Amino acid sequence: MDLLAPIETRAAWRATELEASEAWGRALQPREIAALERAAEASFRHPCPGFGPSAFSVPELKPLFGWMAEQLERGPGAVRLVGLPVERYTQDELKRIFWGFCVNLGIPVYQTSAGETLGAVKDETGTGAALDYNSGKDKLISARTVARSTGALRFHTDKCDLLSLLCAGNAIDGGVSKIVSSVTIHNEMARRRPDLLNVFYQPFWRMRPEDEEGDRPDRVFPMPVFARAADGGFTSQYSRTYINQAQEVAGVPPLTEEQNAAMDLLHEIGEEVCLFAPFEPGAMQFMTQHVTYHGRTAFKNDEASGRSRVLLRVWLSPPFSRRLPDGHAVQWGDTRPGALRGGALVGRSAITEMAA
Repeated sequence: MDLLAPIETRAAWRATELEASEAWGRALQPREIAALERAAEASFRHPCPGFGPSAFSVPELKPLFGWMAEQLERGPGAVRLVGLPVERYTQDELKRIFWGFCVNLGIPVYQTSAGETLGAVKDETGTGAALDYNSGKDKLISARTVARSTGALRFHTDKCDLLSLLCAGNAIDGGVSKIVSSVTIHNEMARRRPDLLNVFYQPFWRMRPEDEEGDRPDRVFPMPVFARAADGGFTSQYSRTYINQAQEVAGVPPLTEEQNAAMDLLHEIGEEVCLFAPFEPGAMQFMTQHVTYHGRTAFKNDEASGRSRVLLRVWLSPPFSRRLPDGHAVQWGDTRPGALRGGALVGRSAITEMAA
């Protein structure tokens, strides 16, 4: 296998190609929305989040879930659904619909060691501050803290096979979602700087975020940014924040000029080829974290009118996930295809209520 050759796959797309594909902007049909509403009403005797698919039966959506699995694992690795009428639901109803949709697609995993399972990505600073990655006084600020402000987010992956987002509300300005194919970035590096591409196939030391995974003895570990499984399948897990934070730990080798140059080029190419995709309320976005990175532009809310950017978030371990390299067990817990893996509490299901 030539690791430095371009990868020919449907997951290698540019902005215009994803935007024009069937995977992007597929509208929910009235009967599908009706099924979700019916299932949400039937789920009210179960706590949310926490219930499983048996408490949220939507056979009408089985073709949709099958189509999504194909697009997410063997297609572009990204799907956007639109048309959920969020304005007619209470906050609890909306959470039930989104959680119920997600548990029919995969198994939710924990987003923090404290037990967060259904996150709300919104400004929690109380001041509307646009934090950046150097806002910390004593050390680099965590990615989660930046995400819970109005600041911009650079390209990264989350610690799950499948990232699921629902736009519950939008800001008056900015907050544009950015999504990019990590396979396309790989291929562009192969054409422009194969020497730097090769650097990404070597280990980068990274930090486990304490605000997500708690204080662990193995808080730093080495893993390549790009890797291939035994069957040739590609995967990338990347966060420049956690790579930089690992530099604060004694004994971690300093980043080389080549490693920093490779990360600079990754972000440069990402900005060139990514899709800038404004969120509309009611849109759901699903991204396979092995072949996509995501970020956002800074945003402004309008508290006076009640317009603010709020995304509901669920991390999923789906049954259609790919095989991973054996060395990635340090991050994922299990590298077998379809395994329950990832999350802040590695490989633990966040489904706590399975009763029908």
